[in-house]
Amino acid sequence: MLTLFEEVPDVKKLLATDSILRNIAKNKTDDLKESLKSSDKTALCYTSKMLFTLSEINEVRNRLRVLFKPGNALDKLVQNDLVPSGNYILYQHLDAKEFLVKAWEQDANGINYTLGVYAEGNKANYPNIDSISFRRKDPLDSTIYLPGYLNLLYNSAAVVAAESEQNNLFFHPSLTAALLFVEMNEREQAADFEPMLKGENKASFEKIKSVNWNNYKYSVILVPGAGPEERDVPLSAEGMLRCRLAAMQYAKGMAPFIVTSGGKVHPYKTKFCEAIEMKKYLMDKLHIPANAIIVEPHARHTTTNMRNTVRLIFRYGIPFNKAGITWTTKGQSTYITTTLIDRCKKELNEVPYKNGERLSETEVEFYPLIEALQINPFEPLDP
Repeated sequence: MLTLFEEVPDVKKLLATDSILRNIAKNKTDDLKESLKSSDKTALCYTSKMLFTLSEINEVRNRLRVLFKPGNALDKLVQNDLVPSGNYILYQHLDAKEFLVKAWEQDANGINYTLGVYAEGNKANYPNIDSISFRRKDPLDSTIYLPGYLNLLYNSAAVVAAESEQNNLFFHPSLTAALLFVEMNEREQAADFEPMLKGENKASFEKIKSVNWNNYKYSVILVPGAGPEERDVPLSAEGMLRCRLAAMQYAKGMAPFIVTSGGKVHPYKTKFCEAIEMKKYLMDKLHIPANAIIVEPHARHTTTNMRNTVRLIFRYGIPFNKAGITWTTKGQSTYITTTLIDRCKKELNEVPYKNGERLSETEVEFYPLIEALQINPFEPLDP
């Protein structure tokens, strides 16, 4: 939504010219400048000025309610962009004004979460693979911040203040800070391989248009990734086995596509993407054609292997009422049909699929659910 706030001219004008919202932006920038002069050289001296305070979130919420009018730019934004996108589908039962407010609160909390992890060093969802990249504190005394870390925060505050000085949008300083820290931590994986329809998935997307779906029992064969723990190993032995299982079912004509799902996950800061390496293996070793493989290169857990695959099924025009099939090794297949749904509720605040029939120890049907489109504000690497 904040991207649209910046890019839709009528919306941008409405928000940038409102005196109350302009004042929030000015105060944030002024506070950042003041932090540079502070004698209290702690991390929070800088990062607390980048975060949205609860009072700011509430002030914006109340102001959006005042500015929203039936038929005006904000109403059109909700009706023409936010609702059809599905990105805030959990709020679809609300009227347009409250939909807008909930989307704002979600995005603001997502920015705060991102800054909390990648600026302040709070615990990430998966700390072994996604934690902050910088050493923050003295290893001999955890109450002392390292000078290099404090210098980084000082310089970051200076850059954000400078970039925000001429921008009147109320969220600009905090959003700029969040994006800056994602970049400096080398955590921009959410944009990897995009736009996929012009690259990795172009051939398979073109094939979708000509598929006779009545010829196939399933829409896709999903292969969840299994990352290696060795930094110089591109594809684990487990990943190879999962690919072979999927290739056998593809050869039987079970589905027209194999989806390889998994991002740059294991080990910490790996340069190898599970989905891409599985695609290479399927093509080079098992002779599966490129136009039969759809890559989903962002998932960081089995929860989002499922969710992101459902998203691609929806956005690529694959029949949404047709079952897919997961083909993986026994342990993960059991996990998908037992406790994974509860974990999705906990970590994603939604359930992206429902289980179908279990066909064997390694294969189980799944049915897409539209709630998969909801973005997750608390996972900046894979929202």
